[in-house]
Amino acid sequence: MPDAPTVWHRLDLFLARLRPHREPLSLGVDAAVVAACWNVTYLFRLGFERWLSARPAYDGWVLLGIVAAYLAANTLFRVPQSMWRFAGFGEIKRLTLACLLAGTASAAVVMGLGLVKIPRAVLALHPVVTLMGLSLVRIAYRMLYEHARSRIAGRDGEIRRALVMGAGEAARMLIAGLHGQGWTMLGLFDDDPARQGARIGGVPVLGPLAELPAQARRGTATHVIVALPSATRVQRRRALDIAAATGLPVLTVPSATELSEGKARVERLRDIEPDDLLGREPVLLDETDIAQTLHGKTVLVTGAGGSIGSELCRQVARYKPARLVLVELSEFNLYTIEQELSGDFPALELVRLIGDVKDLPHLRAIFGRWRPQVVFHAAAYKHVPLMEEHNAAAALRNNTLGTYHAALAAAEAGAERFVLISTDKAVNPTNVMGATKRAAEMVVSSLAATHPGTRFMAVRFGNVLGSSGSVIPKFKEQIARGGPVTVTHPDIIRYFMTIPEAARLVLQAAAIGESGQVLVLDMGEPVKIVDLARDLIRMAGHTPQEIAIEFTGLRPGEKLFEELLAGADDTLPTPVPRLRVARLAASAGRVDELLAWLLAQPSAGLEDDASVRARLRAVVAEYGPNRDRGPGGSLA
Repeated sequence: MPDAPTVWHRLDLFLARLRPHREPLSLGVDAAVVAACWNVTYLFRLGFERWLSARPAYDGWVLLGIVAAYLAANTLFRVPQSMWRFAGFGEIKRLTLACLLAGTASAAVVMGLGLVKIPRAVLALHPVVTLMGLSLVRIAYRMLYEHARSRIAGRDGEIRRALVMGAGEAARMLIAGLHGQGWTMLGLFDDDPARQGARIGGVPVLGPLAELPAQARRGTATHVIVALPSATRVQRRRALDIAAATGLPVLTVPSATELSEGKARVERLRDIEPDDLLGREPVLLDETDIAQTLHGKTVLVTGAGGSIGSELCRQVARYKPARLVLVELSEFNLYTIEQELSGDFPALELVRLIGDVKDLPHLRAIFGRWRPQVVFHAAAYKHVPLMEEHNAAAALRNNTLGTYHAALAAAEAGAERFVLISTDKAVNPTNVMGATKRAAEMVVSSLAATHPGTRFMAVRFGNVLGSSGSVIPKFKEQIARGGPVTVTHPDIIRYFMTIPEAARLVLQAAAIGESGQVLVLDMGEPVKIVDLARDLIRMAGHTPQEIAIEFTGLRPGEKLFEELLAGADDTLPTPVPRLRVARLAASAGRVDELLAWLLAQPSAGLEDDASVRARLRAVVAEYGPNRDRGPGGSLA
């Protein structure tokens, strides 16, 4: 069982709850010390026999005035605002000045009023004794604080005080599990009226979630922990917005999915991930259809080590295929995903192949030997600015010709299904990457007509949170370095989805898609990139003044708005909610001409970008470089 709170935890919690009232408490303690030192001075001057009996009747009134003088001097030198746990030379210097001023003023008033029965030695010694007393109290407090800190600090030596959002079972387990890691729980917040005023694991429920920011500003919390693993996306997003308003770093317990799959424990806190910020519920897919499509089959994934390809492999493995063939150009990426899958799915037969989709003879050999029944084509170049300048030919050969090679090899090997992973940037493309992916969709549509034995389909979705090339990892790196965070344009918006959600959509497409179709996810409302940047800054516990956002201007080929459907694409409903089908307007003749040109150009990598763009414009009529379009395809 996790360690119970120790006396040091309780002491730290008690002191932390006192700190919002630091100034009046400091004045009260100082008043008591001044009064005690007055008596100590009498004792030193008159001895035990006379220190009480020899005092004049008006000594109590004099003491009251002296206490008031010292408190006034302390306030003048801002002594109550100081933090005792950091007391040092600067604090002693202010106390010295305050005691000197108060002692001098008090002696002058007493002598001026002719109160001769107050010993002059007491008036002279009292400021010195008081300075010693006030200093000793602060040093003792600091020693106690640092000793408590050393007894309860985590491995990094840091004491962390948290306000927790949620007062359910997750919060109870969290409290029990974090005491030994240097955490002190200051309080819980929950919207359930039945929990208000209750105590969970000895920690009080301080109020509803909306009261958290005010409490955080008054208290000494260092972090906010979101302990709502079972909350809906909308509820979770609201909680994160409230947590961000505190200005403190925000951590969260693992999600209900992570906990149920055994990937994490409640007390293993993590930073806020980009998918936590997705304000809509994930799409629920038809698991039965997917299982029937993949179970017991040979499945091949190109680009198996990439961010989307590797998640596809994880998702496919859950459905127990007979064999999973991994095709990847990067040796490191292939090794990484193979090691992960071998550990998580030891019974699954893995075939690990270094392969390049631009090499048709090699692909034919791979497909001919392993005879995959389901093929997921994830290999692609997808970084828009990188492909836009000096790499247009490489993008065309990899994204369009590579798709043709993989699809043709799949058809020749008798594959049942071929799924191309496309992008919203293929709609009314303004950049080379989007145009090459649109041409790849046209390749799939063309092959669907000439190879009826294989179902060819595409899946189109928006930006994937956390994938390679995504803006999110870049933002997090910039925040870790202290900023600034760079955003291309204040009005730029994007559709977002999570990596697992994208992978499941691809699997669903394989299950329900018909040949020549592209499946599109209803991704809800698009997100402004600048708002996403602000959220990540706030979740890291920073303010816009600490980490600035700089606008760098749209990069070559970049749109302000992305679209999921073009005007010429017909849409059809599917049995899966929030999924729809666009039947592509094929241009088989034109894409065949492009493929013929590519196949006749073994040195096409040396072609200049202008020639590649001209070829793409001849095939993808809607391709308009350096134009930006608003929603629905209208020019913006």
